[in-house]
Amino acid sequence: MEFIEFLKSFILGIVEGITEWLPVSSTGHMILFDEFLKLDVSPEFMEMFLVVIQLGAILAVPTLFFERLNPFSAKKSAREKRSTLSLWAKVIVGAVPAAVLGLLLDDIFEKYLYNYVTVAAALIIYGVLFILVERFKKDKPYRVESAEDLTYTDALKIGAYQVLSLIPGTSRSGSTILGGMLSGVSRTASAEFSFFMAIPIMLGASGLKILKFLLGGFSASGGEIALLLVGIAVSYLVSLAVIKFLMDFVKRHSFAPFGIYRIALGILVIGYFVIKTLAA
Repeated sequence: MEFIEFLKSFILGIVEGITEWLPVSSTGHMILFDEFLKLDVSPEFMEMFLVVIQLGAILAVPTLFFERLNPFSAKKSAREKRSTLSLWAKVIVGAVPAAVLGLLLDDIFEKYLYNYVTVAAALIIYGVLFILVERFKKDKPYRVESAEDLTYTDALKIGAYQVLSLIPGTSRSGSTILGGMLSGVSRTASAEFSFFMAIPIMLGASGLKILKFLLGGFSASGGEIALLLVGIAVSYLVSLAVIKFLMDFVKRHSFAPFGIYRIALGILVIGYFVIKTLAA
């Protein structure tokens, strides 16, 4: 396996670590970067790689929020432990809609929606929505300021919005944060709950991809596995910094800049692929 392939995996790990948590769509960016940074691997392995690399990103969440998510911490009182267990229960409730529909529709979405048209449209539509929601919610108080204060109904509503992230280019964090804000949950609480819900969702998605890869009779070489491990490690390290950045950002700023970025990127994607098609 040549050095250039590991460099590509390193770059893809950076892209995953940044875009998984910012509301700009990691899957959309990974699909687009694959257009320019194609790894020298089988199509089946690449399909798995683009999903399983998310494991590195997800490991950053329990690393940064370990004490808060640990219901057995000796530092917590009995009431705090019950609150943590309740938070986990709400996370599971919120994860159910996307988990169920993801299992049922995964193959259909991969076949029909993993293309630049879907990605570009989702980038632009959600970019506009972020700008509109921020204007609508400007200076208005939120009903819920902490993830622990969410009700089970709130969790289910946010989980229902998360279903939209099955569409490439939508953004899982973007869907859940928008859904939370529209439900009266603050940016900070929405972002935190989005991170927590990512744990079961992304673990499940990665496990499903690996299982499909193996059951399909495919295998990976030692070099391919090494590429995947590099991508996972890099996405983990980058995610640690990005999550910290986003949690600080949402306390002082709106998500409108991400909306503008999404619109600009969506237009750029359409322009690039139209020119590429005409030139073919």
